[in-house]
Amino acid sequence: MATTRGPVKADGMRGPSWYEPDGTPGPALLECLRAAVAAPSIHNTQPWRFRLRGDIIDVFADRRRQLTTIDSHGREMFVSVGAAVFNLRLALRAQGRDPRVRLVPDPAEPDMAARVTIDRASPAPRSAKVLAEAIGRRHTNRRPFADKPLPYGTMEELTGAATAEHATLLPVDPALRAGVLSLTRTAENRMRTDPRYRAELAAWTTPGGIGRRDGVPRQAFGPRDTDSALPLRDFALGHGTPTATVAFEPEPTLILLFTAGDAPADWLRAGAALQRVLLTATVRGLAATPLSQLLEVPKLRALLADSATGQVVQTVLRIGYPTTPALPTPRRPLAEVLLPAADDTLRT
Repeated sequence: MATTRGPVKADGMRGPSWYEPDGTPGPALLECLRAAVAAPSIHNTQPWRFRLRGDIIDVFADRRRQLTTIDSHGREMFVSVGAAVFNLRLALRAQGRDPRVRLVPDPAEPDMAARVTIDRASPAPRSAKVLAEAIGRRHTNRRPFADKPLPYGTMEELTGAATAEHATLLPVDPALRAGVLSLTRTAENRMRTDPRYRAELAAWTTPGGIGRRDGVPRQAFGPRDTDSALPLRDFALGHGTPTATVAFEPEPTLILLFTAGDAPADWLRAGAALQRVLLTATVRGLAATPLSQLLEVPKLRALLADSATGQVVQTVLRIGYPTTPALPTPRRPLAEVLLPAADDTLRT
């Protein structure tokens, strides 16, 4: 386990809950870090690392885990890290501490995604506790959902969750849904013919699920739609494994998440908005599936940009009431994601 070095403010951070006498993380801080690494990430790459320095937690994007074929600019990597930062922030708040967050705080360290400062103690809001409790229950579900619309009030709640994180949620109406599904199908078919994509997919999928704490295990692949109307990513493709086909809901509920810009800070905000939406959905008994393929083809992604407002789409989600629970995907031990306080290996 990495140890902390450097100053620790005399505000209650040092002690059996936050730090042990030898400087290692205490139970409360460990719980917050475990919440952070429970965030969703593209292909479950878990592209984050954390540097602890007293009441400061620096969160880094780990370029070694970037998907260079489908995410050459690192956008989805930073969205993933943004979700982890949100979980960390939420867990600290649920523990009764005020987190202060600066995104991309140091131009000299472009892969430092955020600096989280654990500030003063204050009563934890019930809303933070409810969302934090949902972190361990949120799992990507690639199986059929019930043929049941979302209540208007629930969609409004999801919209508010996105707005709280400086993003815009757009429920997809039937006309737009046909276009989004068609673009996703085009992207999926195009990528299936690319040997680099197939190799990258194979590298991050594990049919046996043995010996790995990252990637997408076989039980999380999910089936394919019988009539191919819903173009979910075919994770078995990288191994040439036949994928079972089943009938999915005929009119899936889709939502789009937009941000006002398209730089790393915007990607991090998109990740926070995505995670707040996902946790809110979990509280309401919903599950979600990313439909990321069209966002990985720049020309197709550009078709969904809002030219009037300049907003760009960062996430496409299918959302609904699951008929089969999803299993959790593995997570790496904290020892693998904690950096020593003076470690600068991610600068290169």
